[in-house]
Amino acid sequence: MLEAIKQAAYEAGELLKEGFEKNNTIEFKSEIDLVTEYDFQIEQFLMKKLGEAFSEYEVIGEETGSNQQSRDKKIIIDPIDGTTNFIHRIPIVGISIGVVENGEAVAGVVYNPLLDEMYWAQKGQGSYCNDRPLSVTATDTLTQSLIATGFPYTKIDRGDDYRWTVKTFENILPFTRDMRRLGAASIDLCYVASGVYDGYYEINLKPWDVAAGVVIVTEAGGKISGAEGKKYDLEDKLIIASNGKIHDKIIEKMADMN
Repeated sequence: MLEAIKQAAYEAGELLKEGFEKNNTIEFKSEIDLVTEYDFQIEQFLMKKLGEAFSEYEVIGEETGSNQQSRDKKIIIDPIDGTTNFIHRIPIVGISIGVVENGEAVAGVVYNPLLDEMYWAQKGQGSYCNDRPLSVTATDTLTQSLIATGFPYTKIDRGDDYRWTVKTFENILPFTRDMRRLGAASIDLCYVASGVYDGYYEINLKPWDVAAGVVIVTEAGGKISGAEGKKYDLEDKLIIASNGKIHDKIIEKMADMN
C-alpha cells in the first residue's frame, strides 16, 4: 500500500512543480486562508487515484471533503500543505497523505517535490526520507534545542488562540537555542523526525495537516502528545512533537502562563 501512495505523491508532485512557477488563481477560504487551483487539481488527482486503488478506505481531502460514507479506515490528504509558501514561491511545501485506521495514524507520506524529499513511514517499520532512515535528536536540554511552531489563522481575530500563541512563544523562546516558523505543519513534523528540529508545537491544526507526520515522528523514535502530555488524538486542538527528551520541558513552559 505504501509504495502505491508514494507513487501517487510523486505523480502529484509534478503538478505542484508546474504550479509553483505560475501566477496562480487564488481564492480565499477566509480573509488570510488561501487556496489555489493547484490545491484542487492535486487533491482531485489523489482522491481519484487512491480511491480507485483502495476502495475499502474513505478518502478525505482538505478542500473537497470525503468521497464515501464514514469508515474506520481513512486516507487523509492535504494537497499542498503550505499554500502561502507555494503562492509566494517559498519552497517549503508538502503533499501530505496519511493512513488512519480506527483513529490511529498507521502510515504516512509527506512529499516536497521542490526539494525532492519524500518522507514516509509505516507503523513498526521505521521512518525514512527517500531511502535514508530517520532518527530524532538526542538533545536533552531546552537551551540547546531548536523548536518550531506555527501561528493559527484565527490570529486575525486576536482572540484566545492568538493570546495563547503569543504568550507561549514568549515563555519558550528565551529558553531555547532558537525557534522557527516555516508555515507547513507536515514538514515541521518531518523535520522533527529527521533531527532538524528537537521539538515542535502548534494549535488549531486539522487531521490533514498532521495525519502523515505523526507516524513519521513516532517511527523515528519521537514523541507526540496533546495538551499536558495527554495521548494525542487527530482531533486535538494542540499537538506537541519532540525527540522525547525535551517533551516535558516544553509542556512545563506552556503551563507557565503567568
